[in-house]
Amino acid sequence: MADSDAPRPLPPRGPRPLLVHWVVDAAVVFLLTVVVAIFLGAALITIAIAAVIAGVFLAPWTRSLEARGLARRADRAGDATTPDSQ
Repeated sequence: MADSDAPRPLPPRGPRPLLVHWVVDAAVVFLLTVVVAIFLGAALITIAIAAVIAGVFLAPWTRSLEARGLARRADRAGDATTPDSQ
């Protein structure tokens, strides 16, 4: 692949806000547990409350994972833009 055909690196950015991680994590926990919990007889509101609480605990962890991934992406973009020594 020629240098002109190479895709441009994505612009650097910080991780998304903690609130976004909390909402997404709560939604994922809810969707992962809703079928089994309803089958076992749990109320929908109980499942939603448990998912919101789980999202509170998972949000800092998933945000740090995103920050590390973005840092690795920035490092790779920095390595790709440096000229190769010949």
